[in-house]
Amino acid sequence: MAPLLPPAPERRRRYPGRLRVPDRTALAGVLFVLRTGVAWRDVPAETVGCSGVTAWRRLRDWTEAGVWPNLHATLLTELRRAGSLDLDDCSADGSHVRALKGGITSAPRPSTVPVPAPRTT
Repeated sequence: MAPLLPPAPERRRRYPGRLRVPDRTALAGVLFVLRTGVAWRDVPAETVGCSGVTAWRRLRDWTEAGVWPNLHATLLTELRRAGSLDLDDCSADGSHVRALKGGITSAPRPSTVPVPAPRTT
């Protein structure tokens, strides 16, 4: 994964600030949040090696740099090369994707307006 990550920004010569947390440690923080489901602010820095905010910032930077689609493509390429990618028994689940404006359909949509009750008098 390291070759896909963007290069670290240059440190300032004067007032360089704190040393940057290694990418592997930040990735451990991101994976900790994904595995446990804790909030970013609740990441135990003693256990993971970095704060949750640091891991979140690094995740944001990597997402903006397009690391995840590149990692996915690289992983698929490596699996194909090794002959370990079998798409015969795969499925895609789109139940979590919103269908904006009801999606594409040719059938008329039933009205959701309440129908007034008939008068009895």
